[in-house]
This record gives sequence, C-alpha cells and structure tokens, in this order.
Amino acid sequence: MFLWGTATASYQIEGAVAEDGRSPSIWDTFSREPGRVRDGHTGDAACDHYHRWPEDLALMAGLGVGSYRFSIAWPRVQPGGRGPANQAGLDFYDRLVDGLCEKGIVPAATLFHWDLPQSLQDEGGWLARDTASRLADYAALAAERLADRVPMWITLNEPFVHMAFGYAMGVHAPGQALLTGALPAAHHQLLGHGLATAALRAHGARQVLITNNCTPVWPASADPADLAAADAYDILHNRLFNDPVLLGSYPDLAPYGTALDCVRDGDLELISAPLDGLGINYYNPTRIAAPTGDGLPFTDAGITGHPVTAFGWPVVPDGLRELLTGLKARYGDALPPVYITENGCSQPDETGPDGTVDDQARIAYLDGHIRAVEQAAAEGVDVRGYYVWSLLDNFEWAEGYHQRFGLVHVDFATQKRTPKASYHWFRERIAGAAPQL
Repeated sequence: MFLWGTATASYQIEGAVAEDGRSPSIWDTFSREPGRVRDGHTGDAACDHYHRWPEDLALMAGLGVGSYRFSIAWPRVQPGGRGPANQAGLDFYDRLVDGLCEKGIVPAATLFHWDLPQSLQDEGGWLARDTASRLADYAALAAERLADRVPMWITLNEPFVHMAFGYAMGVHAPGQALLTGALPAAHHQLLGHGLATAALRAHGARQVLITNNCTPVWPASADPADLAAADAYDILHNRLFNDPVLLGSYPDLAPYGTALDCVRDGDLELISAPLDGLGINYYNPTRIAAPTGDGLPFTDAGITGHPVTAFGWPVVPDGLRELLTGLKARYGDALPPVYITENGCSQPDETGPDGTVDDQARIAYLDGHIRAVEQAAAEGVDVRGYYVWSLLDNFEWAEGYHQRFGLVHVDFATQKRTPKASYHWFRERIAGAAPQL
C-alpha cells in the first residue's frame, strides 16, 4: 500500500511549552537568546496544536491522507531526558493516536525531531555518548504506550542537519559552531538510532525507519578540484548518515583530516540493524566547488537557472528522481523500501480579499516532485510513501514564522486555519487515478 501523507514536528506546531509537566528543550533555550531566531520568535505558542489537535485532525481527514507523520516531544514525555514517563505528556499522544486511528489515518511517529531536553544538552548533548542511551530509554517509554496503535516509527529526523546546523555552524539549537569538531554528534545520533531501534522492536514496534535529509551533489565544473570537493560534500551530507545504517561502515573522512575515534566495537552492528524502510527528506540539489579557505574541503557554489522558493532554495523536481535512482545504484539490495518523509516548499502566502490562499507555485512544486517520484519508481526504486511538508504553516526554526510551508495557512495572531489552494489540489490528486507507483 502506498501512503499519501503530510508531516509536522512537535516544537514547530504544539506550543504549550510549559504545560502538563513538559521541561525546556534546546529550542526553548536557543529561541530566547537574542539574535538567534529572526525577530525573536519562539515556539511558545506555535500553532497551538496541543489544544487544537481535533481541529487539525479534521483538516487531515478532509485532505484525505492515509498517514500522518508527527514527532513526539521528548521533553513532554520524559522531562529532563531521564527517569519515568510523564503520564500527562503521553496522554496527549494517546489522544492524538486514537483520533488518527478513528479517522483511518496511519500514525507515523518520529522520536527525535531536534527538541532535545535542555538538561541533556547541559551534559553534552549529542557530543556525549550517553545521550544515545537516553534516546533508547525514551524510545522504550513511548513505544510501550503507543506501539499497539502506531505501526511506523522513525528514530531520528535529519541527523545531518541537526549536526551541521546545530553543532558545526551554530545556526540552529544548540548553537555550537565547532566545524569538524561536530562529527561526534553524527556518530552518537546514529548510535542512538541503533539503540532506539532495538528498544522499539522490544516494545512491539512493527516498522522502524530513520529519516535522512539527502541531496544530489553537483560539481560546479569538471575541474578535478571541484570534483574532489563534490565528493567530499557527498561524504558529509549523504554517505556519513546512510553508509553506517545500510552498509555497516563509515565512509573515509580523509577530506576532513579526521577520523571518528568515538566509534567503539559493536557500535556499527547496532547502527546497521535491518530497517523496514528509509525515510528521505528532499528539498533541492547542492552545487559544490573547490574550497575557499574557510576550513572546509568544499564551498557551496549555488544553483542558478531554476525557480526558487521563498527560502531561496532552487526548485528542481528531477533532483528527487536523481537522488532516488542514485541511492538505488549506490546501495542496491541493501536499500530498503523508501518513504519520502518530507517534501515541500515555502512561499509568500497571503490570504486574498475573498479569504482564500491561491498558492499556485506550491501546486506546481508538488506536482513536479510527485511526478519525479513516479519516474523513480518506474526506474526500479521501491517507493512506498510521500508526505508533504507541511500540514500547517508553523515555526520554521531560525526563520521563526517567516517561512510558510503549509497546505493550511495559519494566522498566528488568531490561530485561524485556512486551507490553501494546494490543500484542495492535493486532496484531488491523491483521490484521483492511481499514480504509477
């Protein structure tokens, strides 16, 4: 069965950051530091999904999706990142999952979508090996309560982005700018994935995945220096997080002048435990040139000649086909079924005089990318699902509320939800003739 769905993340939509026993996360801390988030925005209220979830489930039902990918807030379920479960926090997800099941929508739960409990960050965060064990304990608490009704579990969302933006460049929480000193955060996240996978299965999880953000890497030219830089970037962005999971080994990090000396015997066996699927988040390709002397073995050369989103990201639908067929070529039989767990675009959406939001650029974006998935499937890639990012306009990390990705417009002053033209288009698209998947 092919799953058509939509996706959200806890800190981006829930709000209620101090209710029912939830403890602070790294994003609560980061967003309160001056200059970290555009215009000082925080996720304190976000979309108020914690209180308005029945309304949001009704929107999903109206959309006709077969699945909903959401994330569980670790600080809500296990305040402080240690110890017993917070029953009030679990009760919220219990109600949410029951509501999804009642509407015939398959719940797909992500354990970690970047909102690490602040107390664990105070102990080192993902630079500390112990955080991997803490993720496994939390996974057990969540699965013990929910795995009887949640068939699909995703351990981590985009560990590359969390490492690169949060620990290497400092533009996301926890705001550390360590460059290659961030690499232990890659291994410890992946170790957490392996330990959490075992814990989820032990508590009845039927399907376990990891979601990686991947990008086709285009060399800026045929010059050997650009080709070498592109290979170095591919190692960091794609292979560092796919090779250990699918092949049980790390790629050569020689371009970075370092090795992962934090890897211990047995780690890779845990990390490479068989999975039921690989989640792929795709937004755009990356064009890479030779380094410019900033300490990294590559530079982002930018992509021209394509439309761009409100974020400035190039719109290249065929990049998704290229990515999927490239994964199949690289990993062969080691590649499990693939789920597109995020794909979407930000646009400068505004409500018109008649109260509607006519986001034709998003419709064109989604149409092109769905066609790219169909093409990849025709070329032999086993794709089992496609989730639009996102159901709702939400808190978009360091951009605050300035980037709108939703199929549903949210007026953050009133919390009024307005389905956009893309919402209606997507409903008709997935209700229509069966795609070639």
